[in-house]
Amino acid sequence: MLMELVDTHCHLDAKVFDADRAEVLQRCHAVGVTRQVIPGYIGERWNDLLQVCQRHKGLYPALGLHPVYTDQHQPVHLQNLERMIADEPLVAIGEVGLDYYIDDPDADAQQSYFEAQIAIANTAGLPLLLHIRKANDEVWSTLRRLGFPHGGIAHAFNGSVEQAQRLVDLGFAIGIGGTLTYDRAKRVRRVAAELPLSALVLETDSPDIPMAGHNRDVRNSPEYLPEVLDALAEVRSESREELAIATTANAQRIFNDRLAHA
Repeated sequence: MLMELVDTHCHLDAKVFDADRAEVLQRCHAVGVTRQVIPGYIGERWNDLLQVCQRHKGLYPALGLHPVYTDQHQPVHLQNLERMIADEPLVAIGEVGLDYYIDDPDADAQQSYFEAQIAIANTAGLPLLLHIRKANDEVWSTLRRLGFPHGGIAHAFNGSVEQAQRLVDLGFAIGIGGTLTYDRAKRVRRVAAELPLSALVLETDSPDIPMAGHNRDVRNSPEYLPEVLDALAEVRSESREELAIATTANAQRIFNDRLAHA
């Protein structure tokens, strides 16, 4: 029996998929990847993202302003986001968060956009898709201070078990992706092994974060999500089937059953 998997973070709207998006989706369905959440990152790309989701069954849009691109964000984008929530079938706000890994980050602008989008998500009752690099403590303290109750996913999480558990305690799941397929990724593998299964969801972050065994110069693809499942089964005691069922159910819960069954 083919297991049903949900890719909770996949940029299938990226231009590198324009030439063969339908074929990629056919291959996804052939391996059980039937639903994918497509997060936005800059306001100028939101309409394109929504059109891709409208054209293809099983794609679910989220819209957000990514912390790496603060130089491309404008206050009007926040106004547009509030308006689009009322008009579009969004499943989350994201991806949003803080990124102090990049060179010379504008921490004040990142924090401002992050907090503004938390407020928008809070009003709308939508979960958040978090992007966090070198800022786990700052993201946690912001969410705790603002009292965000709707949870979400810490995507491509690369912090410690303790930092992950603090987010789980706030209602967030931890996104496990291609990094787990590398034996040297000890920290991520420990997080995946030690957290409760109820706290884990799968993702590819396609076309980024390629899997082990693939050419790093070639795009990542959601059709490779079963390889993340295989890696998760290597570090946990549950069977591959149990992990597939649980992570899919976790995704449904986090998105408040907004992901229609395929």
